[in-house]
Amino acid sequence: MAPKVSDSDSVRRENRGLVLSTLRVHGPQSRTVLAAQTGLSHATITAITTDLVAQNIIVELVSAEKPQGRTRGRPATLVGFNRTIGYAALVEIDVNRARVSLVDYGGVLVDRFESPVTPTTFQETAPTDFLAERLSQLAARNPKESPNLKRIAVSVQGILDREGRSLKWSPIAHLAGHAFADDVARSTGHPVTVHKRGRLLAEGARWLDPSLHDASVATVFVGSTVAMGITFRGQIMGRGDEGATEFGHMNHMPNGALCRCGMRGCIEAYASDYGVLRAAYSVPETAAPAPAVPAAQYEGLIARAEAGDRAATHAFNLAGRAIGFGLSRMMAVFDPSHVLIVGPGARAFSLMQGEITAALAGTLVCRINGMPQIVPHHDEKEPIFKGLLMKTLNEIDQADFAGLA
Repeated sequence: MAPKVSDSDSVRRENRGLVLSTLRVHGPQSRTVLAAQTGLSHATITAITTDLVAQNIIVELVSAEKPQGRTRGRPATLVGFNRTIGYAALVEIDVNRARVSLVDYGGVLVDRFESPVTPTTFQETAPTDFLAERLSQLAARNPKESPNLKRIAVSVQGILDREGRSLKWSPIAHLAGHAFADDVARSTGHPVTVHKRGRLLAEGARWLDPSLHDASVATVFVGSTVAMGITFRGQIMGRGDEGATEFGHMNHMPNGALCRCGMRGCIEAYASDYGVLRAAYSVPETAAPAPAVPAAQYEGLIARAEAGDRAATHAFNLAGRAIGFGLSRMMAVFDPSHVLIVGPGARAFSLMQGEITAALAGTLVCRINGMPQIVPHHDEKEPIFKGLLMKTLNEIDQADFAGLA
C-alpha cells in the first residue's frame, strides 16, 4: 500500500503546483476557470483550493465583474495569492550598481534601494559582506515583513560555475571566485540562488509580453556589457542556469578592439557603452576600456549622433555592425521570430538599425525565411527584474507551498 500512498501524494503535490503556477501566469481566477486552464476536474480544483485557503497560501477575492454571459447574481469569487504569507529578496548586481528589492508573494514590490558599484567595490568589501550588509539593511527597513522571508535571489553578469553557486568570471571587478551564495545562505538561514543575467533577459521577455510566451526569441542587452538570452518555442535555452550564451564575447573582429574580458575583437568591445565611447573619441582600440561609463555620458553620445556628429554616428554604426554580424552568425543555428534589443542601447537602436539590418539581410536564413522582428525595449531593468521575480516566486510556489502539509 505504501507505493500507492506515495504515488497519490506525488499526484496531489503535482496538482497543487499546477494550480499555483496557473495562478502565477494568469492572476486571480475563479475555480471554474482554473479547472478549464489546468485540465483538472472541478472537484479536484475545489479540494485543492479549499486546502490552500485553509493553509492561508491563497485567499478568496470578490471580482468586480460578473461572470461572462451572466447579467444577474453575485460577482464571481476568485482565488489569488495571499501576498503576506511570504517574501523574496531580489539582488541585481552589474558593473555600475547593485539594486535590492523586497517583493511579496503576489509579486508586488514592497521596498527597493540602490547603491553604486565601482571597480574597487568588491576589492574593498568581500562579496559576502556586501550582500550581508544590504540584506541586513533591507530587514531593518521592513521589520514586519522580514520574518516571512522565504528566499534570496541574486542576478549577476558573467559565467557561473557548474553548480550555479559562484562566478568563474565576471566583468564586475573582483566578484568572481567567491562562494557568496553558500556563505549568505549559511549566515541568513534562507535559500540563496544565483542567476545569470542573460537567462533572466529571456525569462523576463516572456513574462512582459504574453504574445512571446511560446515564441522563439533572442533578447539582446546593450549597455555596460552586451548579453543575450534566448528562448526556443518558449523554452529557455542554455546549459542550465550556468550557461545561457556569451553573445557579447563572440569574436567579431580577429585581433580587434580590446574587450573588458581581456580578449580582443569581442562584439562587446564595439557595441557596449565603453566601445562606443572609445570609437566616438577616436581612442586607439588597444586602449584599456573605461571601467564605467556614466549614463549621462552615454546619453550625450546618443544626442551627438542624433544631431549629426560624424564621430558619434560612426561609433554607433560600428556598434550596430558588430551586433548585426553576431546575430547573423547566431541565425545559422537558431532562427528566432523576434529579436528584442533592451538596455540603454535600445535608446540608440535607430542609430544602429541600418547596420543590424544590412548584416542580417546577407544571411541565407533571412533571405529564405525573412527577417525576424527587431524590437527595442527601452527599460533595461524590467526584463531582468521580471525574470528574476517570476523565477524566484515560481521556486517558492513549488518548493515551499506545493508540498502537502
